[in-house]
Amino acid sequence: MTPRPHDKLEIYKAAHELALGIHALSLRLPRLEAFEEAPQLRRASKSVAAQIVEGHALRR
Repeated sequence: MTPRPHDKLEIYKAAHELALGIHALSLRLPRLEAFEEAPQLRRASKSVAAQIVEGHALRR
């Protein structure tokens, strides 16, 4: 895998780890929340890391 410039950013690493943790946690939610809140939690957590990558790319 080729190294990506944003992989060196500490904030990206933290956001990525948080997104992975939230995804794992969302899979353990009760059935009602699994269909309502879980997808939104997963999208929002992944969005943070994606915005960091986008912002880093725009500054280069």
